Amino acid sequence: MVIEWLKVKVPIALRETYIEKDAEIWTAALAKYPGYAGKEIWFNPKDETELIMVIYWQSKEAWKSIPADVLQEIDRKFIEAMGQSFPFLEEAEYQVRKFGNR
Repeated sequence: MVIEWLKVKVPIALRETYIEKDAEIWTAALAKYPGYAGKEIWFNPKDETELIMVIYWQSKEAWKSIPADVLQEIDRKFIEAMGQSFPFLEEAEYQVRKFGNR
């Protein structure tokens, strides 16, 4: 399993709308692709404007198989729905290693 990890700053007044639109637009689109395994959004209790998005993929190949033009179109729809863009402050990729029966 591969983790796509994204950090973004969103003003408190827009946070719930951001999360709702992210689910409606980004998550719904990604979920149609083979290998998508789920998504979580984490809140930083020390900085309420900071959100971490953790997207689970079965493999890096599945994640990277989504065409760039499709990603651009999804992003365009999201920006249009939000009325502005929210650039990622950090992006990372992680491999998951499980132990025992967990």
